[in-house]
Amino acid sequence: MTSLNYRERPIHKRGIEISTYEYDKTAVLVEGRLTDNRFCTTYYLSGEARPPGIVHDMIIRLVVRGPQLIIESIDVEMKSIPRQECIETKDSLAPIVGMKIRSGFTEQVKIKVGGVHGCTHLVALLLTMAPAAIQGAWATMAQEPLEISAFGDTALQILENTCWVWRSDGTSLTELRKKIKG
Repeated sequence: MTSLNYRERPIHKRGIEISTYEYDKTAVLVEGRLTDNRFCTTYYLSGEARPPGIVHDMIIRLVVRGPQLIIESIDVEMKSIPRQECIETKDSLAPIVGMKIRSGFTEQVKIKVGGVHGCTHLVALLLTMAPAAIQGAWATMAQEPLEISAFGDTALQILENTCWVWRSDGTSLTELRKKIKG
């Protein structure tokens, strides 16, 4: 148990669930769902009460084509939103179609669809889905032995500087470079 002092009664819970499915031999369908549940009555700035229950329930479906990890299509479903005007952001993620998931993806998403350009909840879900898309694409492609040289620099571009293990000057990336270059 944590040493932080808090009440044990939860007031809010965010759940994010992501699943990846084989779409075809070279692409995956990545489905992400964000659900915010409030366990207490809250009040809007207008003074109107909002009863406990689901505030956000949003689903994003991406088709990601590999091994370049290009976002080929996107679909957004908003099952529950706190304000009717939120529906106006349903198509706000369209500018990410054609983007590649690799180092720098987060910054590009924030520039293109973050802030006043879209919905903070959809952006949060999308950014959580990107690493899962990489894992799902790899699981699809790696169901049979791979010829690493076939990936060329694509593997390096996807992995480089995404974390400590894959940093430019790290052992893992150095070894991968040697294998790719032959």
